[in-house]
Amino acid sequence: QVPPVESGGGSVQTGGSLRLSCAHSGRSHCEYDLSWYRQAPGKEREFVATVDSFGITNYADSVKGRFTISQDGAKTTLYLQMNSLEPEDTAMYYCKRASTSTLPGCNNGIDYWGKGTLVTISS
Repeated sequence: QVPPVESGGGSVQTGGSLRLSCAHSGRSHCEYDLSWYRQAPGKEREFVATVDSFGITNYADSVKGRFTISQDGAKTTLYLQMNSLEPEDTAMYYCKRASTSTLPGCNNGIDYWGKGTLVTISS
Protein backbone atom coordinates (compact mmCIF):
# COMPACT_ATOMS: atom_id res chain seq x y z
CA GLN A 1 0.00 0.00 0.00
CA VAL A 2 1.03 3.60 -0.52
CA PRO A 3 2.36 5.27 2.63
CA PRO A 4 1.07 8.65 3.78
CA VAL A 5 2.73 11.84 2.55
CA GLU A 6 3.01 14.86 4.85
CA SER A 7 3.42 18.50 3.87
CA GLY A 8 3.09 21.96 5.33
CA GLY A 9 6.05 22.09 7.66
CA GLY A 10 8.19 25.17 7.93
CA SER A 11 9.80 27.69 10.20
CA VAL A 12 7.75 30.19 12.22
CA GLN A 13 8.25 32.31 15.28
CA THR A 14 6.88 31.62 18.72
CA GLY A 15 3.15 32.26 18.82
CA GLY A 16 2.71 31.57 15.13
CA SER A 17 0.59 28.99 13.35
CA LEU A 18 1.07 26.24 10.80
CA ARG A 19 -1.25 23.74 9.18
CA LEU A 20 0.15 20.35 8.33
CA SER A 21 -1.46 18.12 5.72
CA CYS A 22 -1.25 14.40 5.16
CA ALA A 23 -2.45 12.65 2.04
CA HIS A 24 -2.98 9.39 3.81
CA SER A 25 -3.65 7.27 0.66
CA GLY A 26 -6.06 4.93 2.37
CA ARG A 27 -8.46 2.73 0.45
CA SER A 28 -12.01 4.00 0.17
CA HIS A 29 -13.63 0.83 1.50
CA CYS A 30 -11.46 0.76 4.66
CA GLU A 31 -11.89 2.58 7.95
CA TYR A 32 -8.84 4.14 9.57
CA ASP A 33 -7.48 5.61 12.75
CA LEU A 34 -5.30 8.51 11.63
CA SER A 35 -2.70 10.09 13.85
CA TRP A 36 0.03 12.66 14.10
CA TYR A 37 3.24 11.95 15.95
CA ARG A 38 6.38 14.02 16.35
CA GLN A 39 10.01 13.47 17.12
CA ALA A 40 12.23 16.22 18.42
CA PRO A 41 16.02 16.01 18.02
CA GLY A 42 17.47 13.55 20.52
CA LYS A 43 14.06 12.45 21.78
CA GLU A 44 11.70 9.55 21.28
CA ARG A 45 8.79 9.80 18.87
CA GLU A 46 5.68 10.92 20.74
CA PHE A 47 1.95 10.94 20.14
CA VAL A 48 0.37 14.27 19.23
CA ALA A 49 -3.23 13.69 18.13
CA THR A 50 -5.54 11.12 16.61
CA VAL A 51 -8.94 10.87 14.96
CA ASP A 52 -10.64 7.51 14.76
CA SER A 53 -13.04 6.16 12.16
CA PHE A 54 -15.98 7.58 14.13
CA GLY A 55 -14.47 11.05 14.15
CA ILE A 56 -13.51 10.96 17.80
CA THR A 57 -10.35 12.92 18.52
CA ASN A 58 -7.73 12.68 21.21
CA TYR A 59 -4.75 14.89 21.97
CA ALA A 60 -1.56 14.82 23.95
CA ASP A 61 -1.81 17.06 27.01
CA SER A 62 1.02 19.22 25.67
CA VAL A 63 -0.99 20.30 22.63
CA LYS A 64 -4.57 20.39 23.92
CA GLY A 65 -6.23 23.70 23.19
CA ARG A 66 -3.55 24.66 20.67
CA PHE A 67 -3.68 21.92 18.00
CA THR A 68 -6.70 20.63 16.09
CA ILE A 69 -6.79 17.41 14.07
CA SER A 70 -9.31 17.10 11.25
CA GLN A 71 -10.04 15.48 7.90
CA ASP A 72 -11.45 16.79 4.66
CA GLY A 73 -14.94 15.76 3.63
CA ALA A 74 -13.67 13.08 1.27
CA LYS A 75 -11.55 11.60 4.07
CA THR A 76 -8.45 11.54 1.91
CA THR A 77 -6.47 14.25 3.68
CA LEU A 78 -5.64 14.62 7.35
CA TYR A 79 -4.80 18.01 8.82
CA LEU A 80 -3.15 19.32 11.93
CA GLN A 81 -3.83 22.97 12.66
CA MET A 82 -1.19 24.20 15.06
CA ASN A 83 -1.64 27.51 16.84
CA SER A 84 0.29 29.31 19.58
CA LEU A 85 3.41 27.42 18.60
CA GLU A 86 6.27 27.19 21.06
CA PRO A 87 9.95 26.30 20.60
CA GLU A 88 9.14 22.98 22.32
CA ASP A 89 6.95 22.09 19.33
CA THR A 90 10.01 21.94 17.10
CA ALA A 91 10.13 18.43 15.67
CA MET A 92 9.65 16.24 12.65
CA TYR A 93 5.93 15.56 12.39
CA TYR A 94 4.73 12.20 11.11
CA CYS A 95 1.36 10.97 9.89
CA LYS A 96 0.28 7.42 10.69
CA ARG A 97 -2.48 5.41 9.04
CA ALA A 98 -3.87 2.33 10.77
CA SER A 99 -6.82 0.42 9.41
CA THR A 100 -9.53 -0.76 11.77
CA SER A 101 -11.28 -2.74 9.04
CA THR A 102 -10.94 -6.48 8.59
CA LEU A 103 -12.12 -6.30 4.97
CA PRO A 104 -9.79 -7.67 2.31
CA GLY A 105 -7.12 -5.23 1.30
CA CYS A 106 -7.36 -3.07 4.42
CA ASN A 107 -4.29 -4.58 6.10
CA ASN A 108 -5.73 -4.42 9.58
CA GLY A 109 -3.03 -4.33 12.22
CA ILE A 110 -0.35 -2.73 10.05
CA ASP A 111 0.72 0.87 10.63
CA TYR A 112 1.80 2.98 7.68
CA TRP A 113 4.02 5.98 8.36
CA GLY A 114 4.95 8.94 6.24
CA LYS A 115 8.47 10.31 6.00
CA GLY A 116 7.61 13.40 8.02
CA THR A 117 7.58 17.15 7.64
CA LEU A 118 9.85 19.41 9.67
CA VAL A 119 8.47 22.12 11.95
CA THR A 120 10.87 24.62 13.46
CA ILE A 121 9.76 27.24 15.97
CA SER A 122 12.14 30.06 16.77
CA SER A 123 11.96 32.18 19.92
